[in-house]
Amino acid sequence: MVQNRFRDFLVKEFKHIIRDPRTLLIVILMPVLQLIIFGYVVSNEISDARIAIYDKSNDYLSQKLTQKLAASGYFLPVRNIKTDAEIDQAFKAGDVKLVIVYEPNFAENFIRNNKADVQIITDASEPNTASILANYAQAVITTFTNEQNNNGISANRLDIRSRMLYNEELKAVYMFVPGTMVLILMLITAMMTSISITREKELGTMEILLVSPLRPSQIIFGKVLPYVSLAFFNTIVILLMGYTVFGLPLRGSLALLLLVCFIFILLALSLGILISTLSKTQAIAMFMSMFALMLPTILLSGFIFPIENMPKVLQWLSLAMPPRWFLSALKTIMIKGEGFAYVWKEIAIMLGMTAFFLALSVKKFKVRLE
Repeated sequence: MVQNRFRDFLVKEFKHIIRDPRTLLIVILMPVLQLIIFGYVVSNEISDARIAIYDKSNDYLSQKLTQKLAASGYFLPVRNIKTDAEIDQAFKAGDVKLVIVYEPNFAENFIRNNKADVQIITDASEPNTASILANYAQAVITTFTNEQNNNGISANRLDIRSRMLYNEELKAVYMFVPGTMVLILMLITAMMTSISITREKELGTMEILLVSPLRPSQIIFGKVLPYVSLAFFNTIVILLMGYTVFGLPLRGSLALLLLVCFIFILLALSLGILISTLSKTQAIAMFMSMFALMLPTILLSGFIFPIENMPKVLQWLSLAMPPRWFLSALKTIMIKGEGFAYVWKEIAIMLGMTAFFLALSVKKFKVRLE
């Protein structure tokens, strides 16, 4: 009798799981998606990294080395630079991650003087990526030198000089402080907002608030304002600690930086409100926040893993991730010292996303009231 009761209870529990699409999503689909994302994202391999060539010699040997770099599969020359000023412009615009500079009379110096100079300049605002790119480039250039010597030219060498722009000491704090700020603001604002509003729905107090003299907009505003204030306070604390404790530079406008941070807080807030309209319980809101916000923030924003190393599908997916645009704007202002002209696109995208998520939240909320 006891065994039959237990069997019936077990069958009932399996039926509950099968009938609940959210549970099936958690136990079946989520592990598969996580495995796919981690399998493709967690990689230090470089392929088709966008680079620029500054060829002051433009002779057969420099062109041959450029072809060698392109044929390696690691690099994709996308821009030819004509002046020294264009190097900085290319990096600040985000067009390239590395620049190869050939000295004048490159082939003549290599053959007649037994030595020629090659300079590797990298954008070290992402120190891990910069180190990997520089090492790959040095390996290709060294292989090229050995091939030339084996062809009958002996005792000749290429003198490789490396230069790391924006972060010459390759301090990891240049990567982790902005990334940590993105993660904290996203979690505090979006997750806590979604849980706070969903708690009212779960406890049944939301209906009481809706019939109170307060308007729905005032209720939502009152629920989220504390988290917005807390998130902005954390922004200031992180910036102060990054500058005073870790030595992170603030080369751009502080007012512009705070404006960008505030826009991202509003964007995270809109995401939290949207999640609350889609969630019936705090547990569901927590799961949606963790899976839809935290993991993409870590994996697809460029915080830890370079977006350029990911498959094209994940690169396209990252375009829809708000943290990617905020992190890009942060680094451009703080580390590269650029102004509005270089971050207007990120600002416009974040404002557009905010308007979209708020409009979708209002629509979902109206459907729920009806």
